[in-house]
Amino acid sequence: MNYPKSSGLQKSFLIAYFLVQLLISPLYAQRDTITNYYETEQIKLPKGLRAETGGMDFMPDGRLVACFHLGEVMTYNPKTKVWKKFAEGLHDPLGVAAISNTEILVMQRPELTRIKDTNNDGVADVYETVTDDFGMSGNYHEFAFGPLKDKDGNYFIALNVASNGAGIRPEIRGTYDSLSREGRMYSCVPYRGWVMKYNVKTNKLEPYASGFRSPNGLGLDAKGRLYVSDNQGDWRGTSPLYHVEKDKFYGHVASLIWKKDFPRVKPLSLPVEQLDSMRTREAIAFPHTEIAHSVTQPLLDNTGGKFGPFTGQLFIGEMDYPRLVRLLMEEVGGQMQGACVAFGDGTGLLKGNNRLVFDKNGDLWIGHNDHGWVGDEGLSRIHWKGKVPLEIMAMNLTKEGFELTFSLPVDAKIAANPSLYKFQRYYYKYHRPYGSPKTDVADVAIKEVTVSPDGKKVSFKLAELKAGYVYDLKMGELKTPDGKLLMNRAIYYTLNKLK
Repeated sequence: MNYPKSSGLQKSFLIAYFLVQLLISPLYAQRDTITNYYETEQIKLPKGLRAETGGMDFMPDGRLVACFHLGEVMTYNPKTKVWKKFAEGLHDPLGVAAISNTEILVMQRPELTRIKDTNNDGVADVYETVTDDFGMSGNYHEFAFGPLKDKDGNYFIALNVASNGAGIRPEIRGTYDSLSREGRMYSCVPYRGWVMKYNVKTNKLEPYASGFRSPNGLGLDAKGRLYVSDNQGDWRGTSPLYHVEKDKFYGHVASLIWKKDFPRVKPLSLPVEQLDSMRTREAIAFPHTEIAHSVTQPLLDNTGGKFGPFTGQLFIGEMDYPRLVRLLMEEVGGQMQGACVAFGDGTGLLKGNNRLVFDKNGDLWIGHNDHGWVGDEGLSRIHWKGKVPLEIMAMNLTKEGFELTFSLPVDAKIAANPSLYKFQRYYYKYHRPYGSPKTDVADVAIKEVTVSPDGKKVSFKLAELKAGYVYDLKMGELKTPDGKLLMNRAIYYTLNKLK
């Protein structure tokens, strides 16, 4: 067949036509991404503020109150975008709780402090010690975190252990005890390595739970259960999140010397097997480098759907990666355990995600910090655009494997293919050295994959289930029948107890 010759203009038109067809065809259309659902805005900061964020909360009138490493406490009005200095002169403030429009509590290194603005000019004029009933050796690593208010109005705080990277000062506060000075991290004054509870009825600070290393994050779930994060290090194979209950021991040995019934022996002299039998395991172990390096504050999504489909779930900050992590908890045999999945990758979020708080509109505010860590400075706000992405909403243990629940129905033909999934299992050693490699790594065969009739659940029967392991699931490109892609294709379940 002979075709007529085309002019240069005709050729240009044909090329343009075919390019347009390629761009609008489904194959070459813009891929579904998280930016279709969430957007991140960086908040403009006042000149001269070194924004290493230690704590954030919202006052009843909608103003943000935030404390920063160099000792400032600032307020920010999101409507007028005006910053104002509320207080200053604090020492390493790493948490704030708003009591009213004129009163806050700040957890600084030496004490829990009440700060008031008594003449309503927006600037504090009263600083009061609420409690300083814990020890200080002067070691640089003795940070203090909190306060977190419980349902009864009491407050939890958490106290870091000291580091052998530096010594102690000639003048200390509290009783000195050298019994746990050995080791990478130590507790030579009360109650280093403890979560403490301030009782508002007695005005006393009470020991609550021991065994922590660097507990830079406290949060409550929808049922009021307390969760505390910690960081990889000695006696921490990887970063954990603990469901914390009174009088329990959570694994870092230095703090044991302040336990009333603990014998007068060096904690490091006890066999690892004995210490292991004493400890309460983490509800979630965050696989190191896979999803997190250094987790921070857990926060409940209590927005009632203003932030998307995640109401009732916990988010947690991450210092070293530009992401948050979403937590899918469940109770099995009386013990909390569950899965973690990334959130916010690709939205423009910075690193150093140290503090989290929701505003009344359902936007999530993130305070960044890079002080001594990998991170960034500043404040960010994540806003939900109103459309529901394809996300994993739950990962539940069954007697034979796991069941995933999705926010939207998945394409059943794709989801039923076993080759789309890969399970591995491994654990992290509980031992004295810093961190742990993945141990006893093994692939886990999938015997059967089942998709529910509504397309929202995918169930797996596995060849093996073992308690004490992280179950690591990587997935191929799952999508909905109309082409929405699964936002996160890796999820990690910490299996402490079998059904």
